[in-house]
Amino acid sequence: MGRSNQTSTVREFLFSGFLKFEEGSILLFIPLLIIYIFIVIGNLIVFFAVKMDTHLHNPMYNFISIFSFLEIWYTTATIPKMLSNLISEQRTISMTGCLLQMYFFHSLGNSEGILLTTMAIDRYVAICNPLRYPTIMTPRLCAQLSVGSCIFGFLVLLPEIAWISTLPFCGPNQIHQIFCDFEPVLRLACTDTSLILIEDVIHAVAIIFSILIIALSYIRIITVILRIPSAEGRQKAFSTCAAHLGVFLMFYGSVSLMYLRFSTTFPQILDTAIALMFAVLAPLFNPVIYSLRNKDMKIAIKKLLCPQKLFTALAS
Repeated sequence: MGRSNQTSTVREFLFSGFLKFEEGSILLFIPLLIIYIFIVIGNLIVFFAVKMDTHLHNPMYNFISIFSFLEIWYTTATIPKMLSNLISEQRTISMTGCLLQMYFFHSLGNSEGILLTTMAIDRYVAICNPLRYPTIMTPRLCAQLSVGSCIFGFLVLLPEIAWISTLPFCGPNQIHQIFCDFEPVLRLACTDTSLILIEDVIHAVAIIFSILIIALSYIRIITVILRIPSAEGRQKAFSTCAAHLGVFLMFYGSVSLMYLRFSTTFPQILDTAIALMFAVLAPLFNPVIYSLRNKDMKIAIKKLLCPQKLFTALAS
């Protein structure tokens, strides 16, 4: 059979990461569905709490609200398909669907990574240059950084996805993962697999660059906080950064496990666990971290969930 015929044989991919859980699929479906609902509702609460409370209309909370909004779509790019695969006999995805899933999942992830970097810089300016902060982080610049993070996150992957769409796939068609990702898909292409290493290097450079910026920002921030004479002042300054630092550790910790391993291979069960942490567990804890670690956010959420009329009614 000629190569031209072979390249047209693969029209869909099969997710093999679910095969080990075939007998207990429904037992996994229910908690995953609950987690997904919690992620969506939790991030919507954070988003609307910021938008509806005028006390939170500043750059830091604006970035948090946009991050929460992106988290909803980030998880929607993968979890609904995981849920359908858990209760379906044919755990497949079309070629077009796979490319779209990769594009939106990683574009949203890139946007979140850029936004987290922007948030670190924002906290750096606020704590290390407090007198200049209002003139530097203007509403206009804040809006430009937010929109720019999303636009760049979505544009940077277009050439990569366009290139993958031109590759020949002539079998096998089993993706050893629970969602479409670059490395598992590229391993199925009938082409030079050394291209996978190039992909790994590109992803690693972008991840390490973001981690370095955030790490250097927080090293400087912590140094300045430790110089504050009063314990109350130190606690207040650190509390404004604790939530962001927690989300940063969750996000980039899981990203590093997923994409900074190069040619290292893990057992499939461990690969699946890392993927779940990266795509499901990290987004699950983000709204919890933001709502529990920040006093102003807790007040805004209480106002959103329990309006003043309810308080008046209860008081009377």
